[in-house]
Amino acid sequence: MTDNGSEELTTIHGQRENVAALRSSILELLNGMDYCLDWKPSDADWSPREIVYHLLDTPSGGTAALVRSIASGEIGEYEIWSDQTNVSAERSTLDRPAIESDISSFFDLLDAALASSGDEVLRSRRVLMHQRTRGEDVERTLEEVLAGFDRHFRGHLEQLAELRDALGL
Repeated sequence: MTDNGSEELTTIHGQRENVAALRSSILELLNGMDYCLDWKPSDADWSPREIVYHLLDTPSGGTAALVRSIASGEIGEYEIWSDQTNVSAERSTLDRPAIESDISSFFDLLDAALASSGDEVLRSRRVLMHQRTRGEDVERTLEEVLAGFDRHFRGHLEQLAELRDALGL
């Protein structure tokens, strides 16, 4: 733990522990939401299903594939389009167990990508991120990519928690 109470994310071990915690958190938040996966307080808000698939498939193809590709040196740049729900016709009909299976597959792949990396790769492998929605290009280390993933994921977990509260769960 660091002085501010956040989990240490400067090692692969710390990253893997964080990924396991994020997995547990999202599955816990979805527990009991079977009947309201598509509910949202207003048209401007996102439903639990939209939040989940946004997280699993942003950037396109998912963070697990991105981490694997960065760690192996296969790619030197990637792009992100913000505010996409990534809910396809097929995904729109999935029940909670099927969605949880997609979540588990995502986290299994992400953990495997991290497990095959090392601390040196985490700190030194660099990639150029094209944030297309904002028109920004930013160079990041794999560690910084994962820190961004963590912030993004936690922000949307807060959204899920707010939906649970609004539903009285």
